Amino acid sequence: MSLVKRKLKRRCSGIEQCAKLLEDDWKYEVIYGGSLKHVDLKHGSNGWASPPGDLFSLRSQTYFTKKAKAPSGPWLLQPAGVDWLRSYDKLDHVLGRTDNRVMNALRKAQSIGKNMKSFVMAVNLQMPGRENHSAVFYFSTDDPIASGSLLDRFINGDDAFRNSRFKMVNRIVKGPWLVKNTVGNYSACLLGKALSCSYHRGDNYLEIDVDIASSAIATTILHLALGCVTAVTIDMGFMVEAQCEEELPERLFGAVRISEMEMSSASFVETRSFNKKVGGAGSLSTN
Repeated sequence: MSLVKRKLKRRCSGIEQCAKLLEDDWKYEVIYGGSLKHVDLKHGSNGWASPPGDLFSLRSQTYFTKKAKAPSGPWLLQPAGVDWLRSYDKLDHVLGRTDNRVMNALRKAQSIGKNMKSFVMAVNLQMPGRENHSAVFYFSTDDPIASGSLLDRFINGDDAFRNSRFKMVNRIVKGPWLVKNTVGNYSACLLGKALSCSYHRGDNYLEIDVDIASSAIATTILHLALGCVTAVTIDMGFMVEAQCEEELPERLFGAVRISEMEMSSASFVETRSFNKKVGGAGSLSTN
């Protein structure tokens, strides 16, 4: 039995959950094989977990008449791992790279006829600094996304539509007063309008690259948070904003908790510029 499978058996909360994950080979490989480890939701540190949607208050069915919000409920997509990366250059379109571990795991499963309808969404938060860092959050579904749904329209829409709808909601679970006061215990932001976002659509994926350096204010807040990151636990939920009654209630397509992360835990990614000269997608090696 592989190391990943042994870890999975130790961490599964029940027989049904464990059996389901063991069946979905590509999912447990990417969940437990990333550069940032998967940890316990309540007590884990220097890792990531999946906060339930009910922790996030979103626009309810009566929002436009009564301004009422309600718990989000289950995510539309399932967690599929996290990567915490550093590099000399900003990392763009990580799902399009030939050595991306998530897409490689899915391609491996599909080569033997499994998970043929799976779809992956990735949110890549690009953080400027002496070294560039990327926190990449992966979400997936094995079921077809409902045609005409708000998520389907977002995935297949143009960038103007995506920018007008892509929203992140934050919860500071634990952290010093300065971070809570600056970021807010609970806040929401239309990232597509506040920051420069790039969208990369593949046959079975959509990646959203969020350039935090595109906003001086966001960069300042980020550096403040990173200065005490080992004392911060934050929940981040990602969604497509509902802007009319027919699109209610709002639902998260995915959420992630980052718990007391160590900057040094990032895997170094080597970007080789010579690949650009020959038209390659770029080569990555992590260590």
